Amino acid sequence: MAKYAFFLGCIAPLRYPGIEKSTRVVFDRLGVELVDIQGASCCPAPGVIRAFNRTTWLAAAARNLALAEKMGLPIVTICNGCYGSLFEAADVLAKEPEQLAKVNDVLKTIGMEYKGTTKVYHFADVLYREVGIDKIKAAVTKPLSYGVAAFYGCHFLKPSSIKNIDDSENPHILDDLIEATGCKSLPRKQKTLCCGSGGGLKAAFGDVAKEFTKTNLENIQASGAQFIVDVCPFCHLQFDSAQKDLGFNIPVLHLSQLYGIAMGMSEDELGLSAHKVPVKL
Repeated sequence: MAKYAFFLGCIAPLRYPGIEKSTRVVFDRLGVELVDIQGASCCPAPGVIRAFNRTTWLAAAARNLALAEKMGLPIVTICNGCYGSLFEAADVLAKEPEQLAKVNDVLKTIGMEYKGTTKVYHFADVLYREVGIDKIKAAVTKPLSYGVAAFYGCHFLKPSSIKNIDDSENPHILDDLIEATGCKSLPRKQKTLCCGSGGGLKAAFGDVAKEFTKTNLENIQASGAQFIVDVCPFCHLQFDSAQKDLGFNIPVLHLSQLYGIAMGMSEDELGLSAHKVPVKL
């Protein structure tokens, strides 16, 4: 059985516990073991901390990487932002020994050290490349027929020069993962546009963030999608929380929740009551 150190991040356990629950159930049914990282902290968000101090960002990320390294396991994340932060920090520390030395000088003050060996994966990439579409289809007990909008977000595929997961401008992985449930991933304009909340934009310039969200929602509505399916709790939060003010009402599901529905999980297990936009199955 494949085994990963499970990095929860902040948004899912605090705002959408159903994302965490569905991920645990789905991965267990697909034969992937998730092991909690004891003492993990914020990733931390690269668009905020890295913008002010690169070494501080690297040190905070390296602490999480070191915890997984001590477990002897690669990390899997359920959030694009966490994936972006941890993956990019691991990449820097593997390529820049002088930065690794600086970071370890910081970590040694709390009795830790990072050797630079931890690999970081996004859960959707694990599902696609390690589990595989055929195995996912075989685990579906309740085939679905919804038309949905696949929302990739930014940090899952980019920077593509170091992630090499899919074509960052014309991706298909999430569409394929969605359609493994029987759903149809519907085409639309500006499929890879940012949700609007990344890089501190939501906190600093909320009106600008909502304009990005509005453009996405207009394109999604025009496609005829019944649901938005994302792979990032932060994108999830933006779409779920901003729609009322913008005059939209399109339910939002994390991919793990879509899989949970297709595998027969109840609405309580899926945590759908936490969603501001009601999800009617």
